Amino acid sequence: MSFTIATTIDEAVAAMAAGARPIAGGTDLVVGARHGKLPLPEDLVAIDRLIELSEIRLGSGGCQIGALVTHARLMMDPLLVQSYTALADAAALVGSPSTRNIGTFGGNVMNASPAMDTGAPLLVLGASAELASPGAMRSVPLDELWTGPGSTSAAEGELLVGLNLPSPTGRSGSAYVRLEYRRAMEIAVVGAAAGVTLAEGGTLASVSLALSAVAPTILALDGTEALAGLSPADAAAKAAVLASEQAAPISDLRASDGYRRHCVGVMAKRAVDAACRRAAGESISVPVNRALGIGAV
Repeated sequence: MSFTIATTIDEAVAAMAAGARPIAGGTDLVVGARHGKLPLPEDLVAIDRLIELSEIRLGSGGCQIGALVTHARLMMDPLLVQSYTALADAAALVGSPSTRNIGTFGGNVMNASPAMDTGAPLLVLGASAELASPGAMRSVPLDELWTGPGSTSAAEGELLVGLNLPSPTGRSGSAYVRLEYRRAMEIAVVGAAAGVTLAEGGTLASVSLALSAVAPTILALDGTEALAGLSPADAAAKAAVLASEQAAPISDLRASDGYRRHCVGVMAKRAVDAACRRAAGESISVPVNRALGIGAV
C-alpha cells in the first residue's frame, strides 16, 4: 500500500492517474471498509492539505465552493445561509457533529448516494461540478455527474475540485426538508428541496424541485413550469402531487415504497412553502426542520 500527501492539485491528479484514490475526511471510505462494503484502496493520495479547495468564494457569476469545505462550514457560512439556504438546511442535517466537522462536501458529492441530503438542494440551485485531470479541467452539471447509486460519470483520475452555484435572482428563496425518525446519524428516508422565485404580485414566477432517497439518483422533478403563476399555497399543493407521482422509491428496512411516496409529497409541499416564505422576506432559520418543528423531537 502507498500513501502520498499531495501539496498541489497537479500532484493529486498525477497520483490519481497512477491509480491512487483521493482521501480527505475519509468518513465514508473508512466506515465502508470497516463494514465490509469495500476494502481500503491499495494506494491513497491525501488531498486535505490543498488549502485552495477549502474556500468559499463569491464571484461575478455566483458562488464557488471548494471540495474540502466541511458540512459544518456549509451550514454556518453567511453567504450560503443568506443566498443558498437550502444547501445550509441540508448540511445541518448531515450525520453527527463530528461527521459534519470532518466529512467534506466533495466526498459527499462523489459518493453519489441517492439519499445524500445536499444533493437535492444542489440540483435546484443549478450547481455544476468542476473536475480536474492532468492538464485539463471540465464542468459537469450534477444531473449528468450522478449516474446511479454510488456511481458518477467522472473518468478515472478526475478529481472534484469544487462546485459552482449561479447567483440567485431577486425575490428568490430555497429550502430543504426531510423526513426524520431521529435527530442524529440519520440517513434520509425521503427529502425534498425547492427553489422558487416570486413575481411582483406574490405568485410563483419559477419553481424547481428535487427529491432525495426516492430514485436511483437524486431526482429533479419534471413539469414544475406548470406551477408558475400559482399562489404559494396552490404551488405547494401541486408540488406534493408532482413529487408523489414521479417518485420511484424502493421498500427497505426504513420504509416501504408506498410510505415513501406519500411522505415525499408532504416534504415537497413543506419545502415549497418554506422557500416561498423566505423569498417573500421571512426569516426562517437553518435548518427548516428545526425551525418549523418538522420530524423527530
